[in-house]
Amino acid sequence: MSTNTPSVLPDLRLDPAPRVALVVSRFNEDVTGGLRRGAIEWLGEHGIAVAEQDLLPAPGAFELPLLAQALARTRRYEGVICLGCVIKGDTAHFEFISLGATVGLMQAGLETGVPISFGVLTTYTDEQAVARSRDDAHNKGREAAAACVETIALLRRIRNG
Repeated sequence: MSTNTPSVLPDLRLDPAPRVALVVSRFNEDVTGGLRRGAIEWLGEHGIAVAEQDLLPAPGAFELPLLAQALARTRRYEGVICLGCVIKGDTAHFEFISLGATVGLMQAGLETGVPISFGVLTTYTDEQAVARSRDDAHNKGREAAAACVETIALLRRIRNG
């Protein structure tokens, strides 16, 4: 597993704390539940609470872009964290879902100007997915939350001159 994440995050003390939405795929819920816990834990460590109404379940990874875009368009959220898991099977389905989620989330962020983080695991095995959703420092839900908040901080700096 790659550990090429930034070693030092910039100062992420945001005042006021941003309101973020967390959208989590229900498909592969044993894995996405771990990602959700990691994201919420990281946010809490940085003084960002996620209200129950800001935690939304998605049927699967393919539905994440539409939900993220709809949340971003409400302007109630300064960022949207999307978490999911697609595990390769015996057909091309994996490639279509992975590509659709990837391009869709990127497009939603660009169209709305709201940071939408990509916390969708695309793994070849169940074991790879479990390893990336464990309760440890390498949890990809934590990384998705950090990426979203760092982008919010940078956008605040850009927009405020």
